[in-house]
Amino acid sequence: MDVIDWLQWPAMLATVLAAWWIGSRQPRRRRVGFACFIASNLLWAIWGWHTQAWALIVLQFCLCAMNLRGLKKNSADNHQTAREST
Repeated sequence: MDVIDWLQWPAMLATVLAAWWIGSRQPRRRRVGFACFIASNLLWAIWGWHTQAWALIVLQFCLCAMNLRGLKKNSADNHQTAREST
């Protein structure tokens, strides 16, 4: 097994942890989840490049775009909630 093949394990762990944190009601934990998802997207894309899994790479770019959108919406929702509570 090549060294880069081991990337699939931290990528899988980051994906699972991110999914756990995304389900939180606390915006800070959701931000951690989105950041973790983005890190996992990067790891999966690197691993996909090594294995020439082109569809996986395209999928990771699409998922990363959605995670960036979620991160932005989470921040906007957090600011909206903070303004409403004052």
